[in-house]
Amino acid sequence: MATHYLEFERPIAELETKIEELSKLSDTAGAGAFDGEMAALRARVDVLRRESYARLDPWQKTQVARHPQRPHFIDYAAALIEEFVELRGDRCFADDQAIIGGLGRFRGIPVVVMGHEKGHDTTTRLKHNFGMARPEGYRKAVRLMDLAERFNLPVITFVDTAGAYPGIGAEERGQAEAIARSTERGLTLKVPMVATVTGEGGSGGAIALAGANRVLILEHSIYSVISPEGCASILWRDGSKAKDAAEAMKITAQDLLGLKIVDRIIEEPAGGAHSDPQAAIQAVGDALEQELTALMPLSAAELLSQRAERFYAIGRAGLS
Repeated sequence: MATHYLEFERPIAELETKIEELSKLSDTAGAGAFDGEMAALRARVDVLRRESYARLDPWQKTQVARHPQRPHFIDYAAALIEEFVELRGDRCFADDQAIIGGLGRFRGIPVVVMGHEKGHDTTTRLKHNFGMARPEGYRKAVRLMDLAERFNLPVITFVDTAGAYPGIGAEERGQAEAIARSTERGLTLKVPMVATVTGEGGSGGAIALAGANRVLILEHSIYSVISPEGCASILWRDGSKAKDAAEAMKITAQDLLGLKIVDRIIEEPAGGAHSDPQAAIQAVGDALEQELTALMPLSAAELLSQRAERFYAIGRAGLS
């Protein structure tokens, strides 16, 4: 897959194009002919990438969170979950592939795992509806959480969606009620639940899988009640003011941690999770293992109490 560069990465793209050109010339001129020049350019690229990603503004972080080459649920499941068995359908209407879930082992621990899947190309994006779930997706999530509680299995969720699907059919089948039921089930679970925002956490479609004891977020991910474009269109009747909306909405991981909306930021590789997906997935796995290890000894009553207190605490820091 060709590398996808964001607007602020243009200087990096230009340097990497030069490196590629020198590499082709080296094949013609003989091995080692341009090694020095290429090494210097690679060092410059590394510095530029680190500097760029160290000072991202909220709108740039939004672009990174939506990067098409960021790891998606299927990547996390393939790398972190052994013996994964997908469970499909909501036992009511249909199966929704915008949310994938099932049973497996996370580093030896039997778990129920689920998450939004956006897809990587045109075919899979259409199959997974760009990660925007319909009611049957959230009803499937409830079914999986019921299963987890019945068999005393921890729940791991991965959040990455622009929001729930707003189509007429979804509304006719009870989209709002399905989201509410999924959120409620997460809040009332008597087993440990850890959610990770891996990309874009949008609106109720995101929180439906994030009513957890611990909510983690990748360094350049976002989590918000509405997209910056949607906010701008409501406040200013002008979607082009999305950058201003992103600044005002406090949607970055760092802002969210201060407001106690999330509990932990997982550091991404220099250049974002898409620059080194395996390193990003490993970091997420390590954080999940630490959080689950801390939660699993707790009783059902302690888990419910801890989860209630974490949600009651949201925003307190901003009011003091």
